[in-house]
Amino acid sequence: MIFVAVKPNKTQPDLYNSIYQKKMHMSTQQRKNIKVGLHVAIVLKEHQRSGELTYGTVQRILTKSAIHPHGIKVMLESGEVGRVQKIMPEE
Repeated sequence: MIFVAVKPNKTQPDLYNSIYQKKMHMSTQQRKNIKVGLHVAIVLKEHQRSGELTYGTVQRILTKSAIHPHGIKVMLESGEVGRVQKIMPEE
């Protein structure tokens, strides 16, 4: 068996990092990972271009499907609605 080391260049992202990022992002795309009371960061519709995040606690899960490629849509306790981008660690 022969192993060949491939050096990533600017057009080829580091394989480990891309797999890790996809795995982490996938968790916000699956409804089963989002629970009421969870602390999350969402992007509001008006902030989709800038990517500005809003932090809060999930009050309701609005997406009905099991998976959504842009993130699960939720309503925060503050009443703001957006798609989950990050799940915040519990303190």
